Amino acid sequence: MSANRRDLGTGPIVATAASVPSQRPQNPVPSEGDGGVFSQSWFPVCRADELPAGQVRGERFLDGKVVAYRTSDGVARVVSAYCPHVGADLSLGCVVADRLQCAFHHWEYDTQGFCAKTALGDPPPPTARLFAFPTAEHYGLIWVFNGERPLWTLPSFDHRPDDLRLRCYRFPDLFQCDPWVFAANTPDMQHIKVVHKAQFAVADPHDAVTWDPWGLRYNIVAAHQGGVPIEWTLGIRGTSVFWQEGQYGEFWLGGMVGFGLPRPGQHEVFAILALDAGQCDGDVERALDARFEVAEQLMYRTINEDRDILNTIHYRPGALTRGDRTLARYLQFLRDYPRAHPSAAFIN
Repeated sequence: MSANRRDLGTGPIVATAASVPSQRPQNPVPSEGDGGVFSQSWFPVCRADELPAGQVRGERFLDGKVVAYRTSDGVARVVSAYCPHVGADLSLGCVVADRLQCAFHHWEYDTQGFCAKTALGDPPPPTARLFAFPTAEHYGLIWVFNGERPLWTLPSFDHRPDDLRLRCYRFPDLFQCDPWVFAANTPDMQHIKVVHKAQFAVADPHDAVTWDPWGLRYNIVAAHQGGVPIEWTLGIRGTSVFWQEGQYGEFWLGGMVGFGLPRPGQHEVFAILALDAGQCDGDVERALDARFEVAEQLMYRTINEDRDILNTIHYRPGALTRGDRTLARYLQFLRDYPRAHPSAAFIN
């Protein structure tokens, strides 16, 4: 009989006896929506160029829906989506004299969310109000803060603003995890080295990480995929904003990602790429196009390396090691992070 031949009549082949641990070690982070509350963070809801003047745009946010529109001064506004009269969806309405007009009975709401006019002339009830979110337009995205007032400001690149050239992106597919799960990749130095193949020039820079009440930042010197030298500052704000800036090979590159929250357990990726036009010689626009192509390839490659992992992960931190020191501190930051949902009665 051949040594490679198996006798199939002798019963099942058992690889090993069962090993049953007493429990799975875990110290979970609250999911978005647990207990009816969400992180008090800035979240992007759409691109600025998706919001032309005079139009109303509906977007999913938290566990409900909001609408965005612009007033005549060009300022973007985001409010709860349902008219308090009988609940019509205001995304079907229009902007009239800087007021948001409901399509159903033509009630009109001012920029603070108060009903300023009813079509029949009845006095507006004092309860006829929308929830007006803190809203910012920053680097080509419309951002909304979950809360009555912002706890922190959105980050900006520490670079000459007159020389910045920006491109904005909205990825079409939702990721099947909360925004903080993607944000946690930045303090996860094992992830940066193993998945994205960055080779730090020095030991893992845990001691170089600086913290404040609303996030972290640190500098890295490394070789990226293909041996490209990088000198970057990386940072996370709150639970939903990542940014990096610094040298990528021969040119300065800025990147910022906002993680939208269209519903619990999912997030949407909005990205900004920034280049320094002052570094380009000769045909500046042609040089910028070539560098943006390199930057886009890096962005898509990085996100695609994470996509399947994030779409299937059950993030339950437990068996961490000393190499997870910065990640562990960020996870505790998330556990302690303030949560609220003041718009709950309005956006559903």
